[in-house]
Amino acid sequence: MIIDFHCHILPPSFRGRHLELTKLDATFATLFPEAGGKAATAESLIEAMDDAGISLSVAMGFGWENETVAREANDYLIQAVRRYPERLVGFCSVNPAWGKNRVCAEIERCAASGLKGIGELHPDCQGFDITDRNEMAPMMELAKELELPVLIHTSEPVGHQYPGKGKTTPDRVYALIRNFPENTIICAHWGGGLPFYGLMPEVPAELANVYFDTAVSPFLYKRDIFVVASRTIGADKILFATDYPLIQHRRVIRQVEESCLDPGSKAAILGGNAGRLLGLEKDKQ
Repeated sequence: MIIDFHCHILPPSFRGRHLELTKLDATFATLFPEAGGKAATAESLIEAMDDAGISLSVAMGFGWENETVAREANDYLIQAVRRYPERLVGFCSVNPAWGKNRVCAEIERCAASGLKGIGELHPDCQGFDITDRNEMAPMMELAKELELPVLIHTSEPVGHQYPGKGKTTPDRVYALIRNFPENTIICAHWGGGLPFYGLMPEVPAELANVYFDTAVSPFLYKRDIFVVASRTIGADKILFATDYPLIQHRRVIRQVEESCLDPGSKAAILGGNAGRLLGLEKDKQ
């Protein structure tokens, strides 16, 4: 069973509204600077999953800045997971900068409607500070109470630039992790390189409830990243992810399969870790 932990789908209602959405939402403007950018629906995602042998995907929007845009995208995710409950798990988009009442109301609404997590957060576009405990506390405390994992966009402090890279670097992500040690946190894009710091003796203990997804891994790292990260943080902390439709599934699967990991570690990364995190084993009992 292969589980893709990081895919994006957008409402068909977004089509033909590029100028409007660019003016409304800073994240949309950053990630879709030109009309006609890559976008997927639930149906196109499932078609791609079938082609690549993906059993289940975690589908999400982006870290929308604007509350109206976020609700429209969340409504579509709610509809999608109800339509394809065996194939999709949905995460909702919220923005801590909205303030406690509004962010918590949207999380509760989405959770009651069947969404199973929060993300992908984009701190730079959304305009909040992940190192500020007071600003993050309402969302993180409710996420803990509702047992919702939080998936956050991260970026490397070095390397090439790309749309939406931002400045959510390992030091800032580490501050969030230390502020909320009991929350389940998923660092997208290999945590901006945070797994490398697993060589420091104090870091692994801080990552007890932290996972790292492999979204767009071939754009960022050589396939050796799988072996290196498995040694520094453990293969049980790695979640197979693509960032579809930005990258096709088979390309990331190939990186895992061509790595020097043992078969058990490959199986854990491709689906076992995600299944455990999503409680799929519990559901079968």
